[in-house]
Amino acid sequence: MTKLTQRLAGSLEVAARLLRRYGSDHGKVLVLGGVRSGKSRHAERLMNRHPEVVYVAPGYPASEDDPEWAARIAQHQARRPANWRTVETTDLAATVRKASRPLLIDCLGTWVSRVLGEVGAWEQTAGWELRLDERLEDFLAAWVSAHVPIVAVSNEVGMGVVPATVSGRLFRDVLGALNNRVAADSDSVQLVVAGRVLRLTERALL
Repeated sequence: MTKLTQRLAGSLEVAARLLRRYGSDHGKVLVLGGVRSGKSRHAERLMNRHPEVVYVAPGYPASEDDPEWAARIAQHQARRPANWRTVETTDLAATVRKASRPLLIDCLGTWVSRVLGEVGAWEQTAGWELRLDERLEDFLAAWVSAHVPIVAVSNEVGMGVVPATVSGRLFRDVLGALNNRVAADSDSVQLVVAGRVLRLTERALL
């Protein structure tokens, strides 16, 4: 057996074990919503049926320089069940690929903001567009091939006013395009408005 077939066999065995563990009804769910719409709470409820969940926090960490943001993070942390494990990372692609437990990513909006900074988009550093495309495509490829139940929360950015700044418009355009790509490869896309859930597509249940 060649090394390639050995790796393939190993990947298929991992997928089979996860399928036996979680059943055939797991899916990929995108939860969209505006600020304070209740999207995070809804996503958390979707994952409550699983005995173990990995909560992926790709946003900016708490800082003494921004007490309001630190308070938001503390509020989210207080809601998480004790059996949930938190992972703080911007490497979403690697996290999804090596996942062996259900994942909740909250949220893609804060992840895009950090990635734009990491690739040099805010300063318009040479080559930032290519670096951004590579990061986004890497995550999208991992999302498509995910073998565990996974919920991603994201901001719906297409319903407000046009941002007044170049950076604001860049963020809106990148996140809007990413939401479209993630939705296209999701089993369920759900929009939360004022705490109410609108199911836009529904192909599989968690």
